[in-house]
Amino acid sequence: MHKLAQFVPAAILLGGCALLARSRAQRAMPLRAPIANVLAAYPGYTVQRSEISADERRVAGMTDYVARSYLVDTTLAFTTLVSYYDRQAQGRTIHSPRNCLPGAGWEIVRSGTTDVQTAAGTSIVNRDVLKNRGDAALVYYWYQGRGRIVASEYAVKWNLLRDAALLGHSEEALVRIVVPLRGGNGRLGDSSAALVSADSTAQQVSRRLVEAVTRVLPASDVRGS
Repeated sequence: MHKLAQFVPAAILLGGCALLARSRAQRAMPLRAPIANVLAAYPGYTVQRSEISADERRVAGMTDYVARSYLVDTTLAFTTLVSYYDRQAQGRTIHSPRNCLPGAGWEIVRSGTTDVQTAAGTSIVNRDVLKNRGDAALVYYWYQGRGRIVASEYAVKWNLLRDAALLGHSEEALVRIVVPLRGGNGRLGDSSAALVSADSTAQQVSRRLVEAVTRVLPASDVRGS
């Protein structure tokens, strides 16, 4: 038994190489419907589409995206971003917001997960509190595709490698909601009351967004983490 154990690392390495080799042959998966359909309207809010520059899109490697701001009168209530990758390969995979946000000047002061109740059941999503000088925001984000909604970056990477090799496709979307934190006086801040209000908004938007994204993603019978 001891002699067999010494071959385990080599077997894992060979298995990983085989998965990587097969992942290069994966096929691109087109969306079922235009991504612009995702949450194009929201009752009680004015909706404005935002643009991501060509350079930013090139660096991110996304196939398509939709970014929007939702306002009450002239006050920003929240923003959404759905970036879609029809296939993922080396140098062209989804970037975690936790890697990108600090580069934009945001500091993550609280990080964790939370549950979101959707028509399909309970989903776990990431929940971060951010600060940038005098600004503060609550962020929910998750990875959605191939029949799954996943928060863990480690699980996402494992699922990507496995599905690319075994299924021949790795399409996925990054879904993000940002809610500015505002106190009772309308000023930005991360008070308890501001967080409660922002969480309520993020929960409601998340439920709608999960269902809207599901409708445009390629159909999949893959389930599980």
